Amino acid sequence: MEEKLFNRNYIFLCLANFLFFFSFYLLLPVLPFFIREMFMSGNSVVGAVISCYTLATLVVRPFSGYLMDTFRRKPIYVIGLSAFTLVFGSYAFASSVTLLVVIRVIHGLAFGLSSVGGNTLIIDVVPASKRGEAIGFYGVANNIAMAVGPMCGLFMYEHFSFNVIFYSCLACGLLATLFASMIATKVRPPLKRPAMSLDRFFLLKGFPAGVSLLLIAFAYGQISNYIALYASEMHFSFSSGLFFTVYAVDLIFSRLYAGQMADKGKVTQSVLLGLVILGVSLLGLSMCHIVNATNAAITPYFFLGVAVLCGMGFGTCFPSFNTLFINLASNSQRGTATSTYLTSWDVGLGIGILCGGVISEHFSFAFAYLIADVMVLISLLFFVSIVSQHYQRNKV
Repeated sequence: MEEKLFNRNYIFLCLANFLFFFSFYLLLPVLPFFIREMFMSGNSVVGAVISCYTLATLVVRPFSGYLMDTFRRKPIYVIGLSAFTLVFGSYAFASSVTLLVVIRVIHGLAFGLSSVGGNTLIIDVVPASKRGEAIGFYGVANNIAMAVGPMCGLFMYEHFSFNVIFYSCLACGLLATLFASMIATKVRPPLKRPAMSLDRFFLLKGFPAGVSLLLIAFAYGQISNYIALYASEMHFSFSSGLFFTVYAVDLIFSRLYAGQMADKGKVTQSVLLGLVILGVSLLGLSMCHIVNATNAAITPYFFLGVAVLCGMGFGTCFPSFNTLFINLASNSQRGTATSTYLTSWDVGLGIGILCGGVISEHFSFAFAYLIADVMVLISLLFFVSIVSQHYQRNKV
């Protein structure tokens, strides 16, 4: 008899994940405008403030994995979600850049704990034979949030105050916490591990894959945080939130395809396909300003075509890399594998956000995206020459 994927607990987990990321993406494209308008700051300051969130997330990731492997996973997940939700209310009281940095750091810590918790709980609520597909659908909840969150955020930015956006995020977070609290998981006996060992915080076998993932996260950091500013420079007639919608729709279908491929054992093939598509898409993104200078009428369509390719590339890479890390870990290291996967992502994301702000201020957004494309190509070469063979030798 075929094991059932969509059980009650998995559905609640996906709903919680959707609302968690919807609140995140609702704020994400609006935050650069908030920093610019409230504090009259340039792109470098915008990048620095936003990257504080990612760096804080990075700090807490390894410890989150250890906690998820050692103690009961659901309570830790709910605590993280609760803290993440409550911080949204504090943005309304950010009266200086320094205070906003503090808020972003606290928010990043809570995000790191929550995201590791949700990604690890999948293992407890789905059959092992459906793990790749489960990761794919779980990511779809994230991608649906990505499809509608930024567009809603930018719409609210145009019609409402920043405080309305902050409190809307707070309401979504409360609903996410409610669904998370309704998940029923089996009680696992506490895991006894050595008092001090590096593998309780970082999956050493995942280091090569982590380097490759870090490089594409660099590119994602610039797409997710600066695409609205890039579009505004080219004076598009439509909302740049449409980029995220098109991007996310393709991300959804690509995720489902990659999840099924992973369950068939074609993990490395999926990653390679995604990296090739990303290389093409980032090159196209860096050329948008040239297309705009040549024929402004077709630039929006070219821009959305790039969004399609970005969605396909990242959508293929995300679940494939996630499955790759999990397949390198023993049963007692699944939380550590998840946190290592997310830590690698956060390192690249933070560097990408920070460098994107500096490069765009001193050169241009187009040049920043060209640098991002070079990083993706390096990731592709490194994966082909090192990561793929390492994975085949060490997978469990």
